[in-house]
Amino acid sequence: MLTPILDSSASMPLYEQLYRHIRGEIESGRLAAGERLPSKRALAAHLKISVVTVEGAYNQLLAEGYLRSQPKRGFFVQAAEAAPARTSSAPLPPPEEPARPAFRYNFSTSAVDTALFPFATWAKLMREVLSQQEDTLLNTPHPQGVPELREAIAAHLYRFRGIQADPAQIVVGAGSEVLTSLLVQLLGREGRYGVENPGYTKTHRILGSCGVQVEPIPLDNQGLMVDELDRHKVQVVHVTPSHHFPLGIIMPVTRRQALLRWASRQPGRYILEDDYDSEFRFSGRPIPALQSLDSMERVIYLNTFAKSLAPSLRISYMVLPPHLVERWRREFWFYSSTVPSFEQYALARFMDRGHFERHLNRTRTRYKARREALLAAARDTGLTQVGSFEGGDAGLHLLLWMDKRWNEGELAARAAEVGVGVSPLSICDLTPPPAHRPPALILGYTRVAAEDMAPALSLLKSAWGF
Repeated sequence: MLTPILDSSASMPLYEQLYRHIRGEIESGRLAAGERLPSKRALAAHLKISVVTVEGAYNQLLAEGYLRSQPKRGFFVQAAEAAPARTSSAPLPPPEEPARPAFRYNFSTSAVDTALFPFATWAKLMREVLSQQEDTLLNTPHPQGVPELREAIAAHLYRFRGIQADPAQIVVGAGSEVLTSLLVQLLGREGRYGVENPGYTKTHRILGSCGVQVEPIPLDNQGLMVDELDRHKVQVVHVTPSHHFPLGIIMPVTRRQALLRWASRQPGRYILEDDYDSEFRFSGRPIPALQSLDSMERVIYLNTFAKSLAPSLRISYMVLPPHLVERWRREFWFYSSTVPSFEQYALARFMDRGHFERHLNRTRTRYKARREALLAAARDTGLTQVGSFEGGDAGLHLLLWMDKRWNEGELAARAAEVGVGVSPLSICDLTPPPAHRPPALILGYTRVAAEDMAPALSLLKSAWGF
């Protein structure tokens, strides 16, 4: 339905305002040739104007050839040449997306194997939601996310991460960007925020865009160096203790306890525990989440379904300590849920019926086979004679440390020339790396099939000449 903004107080008559609007829509192509216009009575009722006003506009458009009339059918747009663009107000060209190189073998860490997604099961559940929950589907969802999904997440966290969280503590959001931005509002912008260095640089950019001062905190072989937090006067710190990205470090319990002691020494200190790929542990006993060790309500737990299901779902969540839930509901209750309830209900059923656990078992087995194929291909090609892998016990990527005679940028560039995508470790540095650090490359293995590991590394051998 046409909805021009008509001004009854203007000197130009209403019929002429309507005529000019429709003519502009036709000339710009927004009303296509052959498109049917609303009837005079329907448009008059929609715009709350008289039928005579609409009739005057339509008659003028008929006279100028912009419309044609068909008895008992109505008014239709007549084909016309587009008006020349006005130089003073020419529309801006659409923004160009950054070019993404096409690799034959892509060891990127930014995606998962979408072929493993359980499309048939997901489609069935979505049909169920449409047919069985039509009374609630279109209602405004709970600001923290639909209760069914939060209950399913709480049950999953207890079974697999040892986290005892009430569903009332869980907030569902459309990706870590949304939740991190909301946390900055909740915790305040006055204190400094610490992030791991090297680390996931997107977190640094998100926090910086929220207007807080961000401090890169160095790591040692046990993870984030807790003593550096006081030196940098940090109030809130973001960490990935279960599997650091990109170094692959699993923070030992002694370092976790030291981090908790740091948080407890002053009021207002908080730890943002990002457990982004904790579902993918391939050996050893499960490492308890930092949140499960917290007795002082200083840890905010963050996780996402981007790695376990698909990034495009845009479903993440956080677990707030009880005292922060009270503040959230007092100060942020006006925020609407940022995830459509349709997807939330489908995911809740997916988890409740055991599909999520079975999917994780399948993908974990598949990804473990790819990791082992990558390591075997490295041995067979001789790559392990000039480099060594770390971080293979968990997560979905490996870090390849190379001999110091190599240059990270040159290695990545040569790999790209032969159709293999790898990332230098330096892309994760927030400050210049230590001079003694050897070159390293990040290899995610979710998008390369097990049988393709040997051909991919053979290409690297030819490109790098080892």
